[in-house]
Amino acid sequence: MTVLAEIYRADGINLQGRAILRTAVRGVILRGSDLLMIYSSNVGDYKFPGGGVDAGESHDQALRREVEEECGMALERVGDEIGAVIEYHFSIEKEYDVFKMTSHYYWCEVADGIGVQKLDDYERDLGFKPVWVNIEKAIRVNRAMLGSGRAPEWLRREIFMLEYLEQNFVNINSESRHAKR
Repeated sequence: MTVLAEIYRADGINLQGRAILRTAVRGVILRGSDLLMIYSSNVGDYKFPGGGVDAGESHDQALRREVEEECGMALERVGDEIGAVIEYHFSIEKEYDVFKMTSHYYWCEVADGIGVQKLDDYERDLGFKPVWVNIEKAIRVNRAMLGSGRAPEWLRREIFMLEYLEQNFVNINSESRHAKR
């Protein structure tokens, strides 16, 4: 696992304290120069499809389940891991001092066709919708959300990953990459 970034959601987190650990997987899915993202119609941000790995699940199994639930799409292929982003926050569980989440990002491909989403209540409340979006638009919209007072806790992680992909992989945004040369 290559750690691409560590993000601290708050100041003063006791990293030496008792930690509750969560592992998540997220799919980076391309169609041309567009990414498959989850758009929150009630908040207005974009996030990568994915979520927590359940006990006994492999990363592959969790990613396939999460993309099907959030997007209504089947993964055709789970490819190489791009890297991981680790986030730290205060734990809401009193017996722990720190919440540590490691999100693993994988290259993926989806099969044609869209089925029915199987959203959790909070995802339904946020108005999760799968959309194909240009990476520059996703970055612009998410950056604008930072100062809005409505930014979800995952926003800094998703902005980091979008910018990392844009800077490191030419095929993500080939039109603007060619224009910069």
